[in-house]
Amino acid sequence: MKRTPTLLAALICALAAPVLAQSTQPSAPSQTPLSASAPATAPAPAQAPARWANGVHQYTLANGMTLIVKPDHRAPTVAHMLWVRVGSMDEVDGTSGVAHALEHMMFKGTPSLPPGEFSRRVAALGGRENAFTTRDYTGYYQQIPAARLEDVMKLEADRFAHNQWVDDEFKREIEVIKEERRMRTDDNPRARLYEALNAAAFVASPYHRPVVGWMSDLDAMTPDDARSFWRTWYTPTNAAVVIAGDIEPEQALALAKRHYEPIAAHALPLRKPRTEPEQLGLRRFDFKAPAEQAYVTLAFKVPKLESPDQTSSTDDDVLALTVLAAVLDGYPGARLERGLTQGERRVADSAGAYNGLMGRGPQMFVLDGVPAAGQTPEAVEAALRAQVRLVAEQGVSEAELRRVKAQWVASEVYKLDSVFNQANELGRYWVQGQPLDAGERLIQRLRGVTAAQVQSVAARYFGDDQLTVGILRPQPLDPQRPRKAAPAGRHGS
Repeated sequence: MKRTPTLLAALICALAAPVLAQSTQPSAPSQTPLSASAPATAPAPAQAPARWANGVHQYTLANGMTLIVKPDHRAPTVAHMLWVRVGSMDEVDGTSGVAHALEHMMFKGTPSLPPGEFSRRVAALGGRENAFTTRDYTGYYQQIPAARLEDVMKLEADRFAHNQWVDDEFKREIEVIKEERRMRTDDNPRARLYEALNAAAFVASPYHRPVVGWMSDLDAMTPDDARSFWRTWYTPTNAAVVIAGDIEPEQALALAKRHYEPIAAHALPLRKPRTEPEQLGLRRFDFKAPAEQAYVTLAFKVPKLESPDQTSSTDDDVLALTVLAAVLDGYPGARLERGLTQGERRVADSAGAYNGLMGRGPQMFVLDGVPAAGQTPEAVEAALRAQVRLVAEQGVSEAELRRVKAQWVASEVYKLDSVFNQANELGRYWVQGQPLDAGERLIQRLRGVTAAQVQSVAARYFGDDQLTVGILRPQPLDPQRPRKAAPAGRHGS
């Protein structure tokens, strides 16, 4: 499980979970909360532009597409991103992995562009580009000189509206995707453990399916499965263009009207709830695979943030849980490192904590660890729970709270150095139905989290009934097994 060295890093992960389609940890990172059951609508009448306190401008084009612009004139570059509010959670059983497969196929041509030409043209403009798929969304991005913004907007609008390729292109690319799955999941014991963890922890929620898809579904996937998914979900009312960098908002709006506004929109299907039922007892499983070390992960069901403005007790708990994760594992020498990995009685080589702050689906608080030599996964499990119990019984110090809060604020400042990070954050907020200045609002809320609140959530959310435990039991390694090279093909995730 990836470490989160600062509170901001935890927030970023919680908003999106890892960007890689083959993510191995639970997902992680509103004024109008996005409900899985909220019906999508046809294009609404044009709305007056909104300007957020953080300098962000938001517009709604005539076809219902959202445009978000954040000027930053420190360098003559821009980050251009297209976000589609669709991910693996919008798939149905039997076609798992189709959102990610479609992301690959979006690079395979339009009536005016042959396969691969999109990437070649962006490179010729002096830019870099890629794409990503998660449970909650799909994103495409280019970072280019500001003077070439219109060129990539024209390219992106073309493939969004006119994605087209022959069946043979899909048949070749699905083999690349299957090889990605073999490398990143099937040949990675911890990735397979987390895949099994999600399948065990979530029953009704579509989060129980892997983003990359089950291999049997990939074997059975057809070109028309991907085309149907594109026709269903890739419509302006379900998408946002985010631009950050050396651009004026009105200039960006004019370009968006020229290239994106002509795209016709259609109504989206009803998103049904698929609400996760209450867990009523501990779930535990062993996973056996060739590996050098054992590994244990504990996933507790926790609430998710609905809005950074609300003062509900549930949202207060979510923020306190996020602070608890940082107290446990938010900086070098935090509680888990001191308590489990140092000293003569150490039980773990590494240990971590992570809280799923927000997402379109249910969230979990995860503890994990690698046993030290001579120690068992059960010993690490007990030590992890003991650290949480210690907070529940004795609380946390004001010094700990000040440290993690100061790190969060500092990281908020540091991230502004990258226009890509700015655009990425805005897109994630939009996908989750959060206000576009949610980062600033969350900082204000987190400043007010008290030691008593952290102690309270440590006492209330870590019982057996909401817990799923997965243990990797190492099996002998095969010394004859060759290491595989990365598959050729689309480099997106």
